[in-house]
Amino acid sequence: MTRDEAFEFLDRAARGIAEMFGSSCETLVHDMGVPTHPILSIYNGHVSGREVGSTLDILGTARELDPEARSSDQVNLYATTPSGQQIKSSTFHLIGEDYNLALGINFDYTSLVYANRILVDLMSAEADLKTALWQGGDSALADLFDECLSAVGKPVDALSKADRLKIVAMMDQKNAFSYRKSVPFAARRLGVSRYTVYKYLDELAQREGAPHA
Repeated sequence: MTRDEAFEFLDRAARGIAEMFGSSCETLVHDMGVPTHPILSIYNGHVSGREVGSTLDILGTARELDPEARSSDQVNLYATTPSGQQIKSSTFHLIGEDYNLALGINFDYTSLVYANRILVDLMSAEADLKTALWQGGDSALADLFDECLSAVGKPVDALSKADRLKIVAMMDQKNAFSYRKSVPFAARRLGVSRYTVYKYLDELAQREGAPHA
């Protein structure tokens, strides 16, 4: 492949990628055979404010690259432009006998960062609705407890430690401990201390190989 053929191929790839991913995606072809790596072609140059002939990199500097960087691909790296844009940057080299060209791809995802912050705010909540609606009554937790107790098949005063541990495990699986004051409730119904219920939860968490949340 001659230098002209290599450039024509990379230029077509740059143009196609820019069209495919839209105006937030800057693509360009560098002449990496020159220490200042000038830009030979560029699409969506508004992302970095550069144009053909520029020797600035995506960071806004004109420093010569290290020899390794002038010949090694750089894939999916983070960069921030002088104007504060957040960029994902990749560079792919095409090296021949008398040329060293590279395709650069810089995707500006700054707007996605802001959008993500909005989504996180929209999805956040103080507590689940069931907890908010439970005004100190034990009805919801009582139903869950009675269901678990029934599964064990013994009255509370006949429960062994293993039985109590099993009930706590079943309640945990049913998210009963997401309710306010659920630990005091379970302790009262099981006839044990709050410390014991917490100890049961820790023991279950250790069995699963992770700390209890």
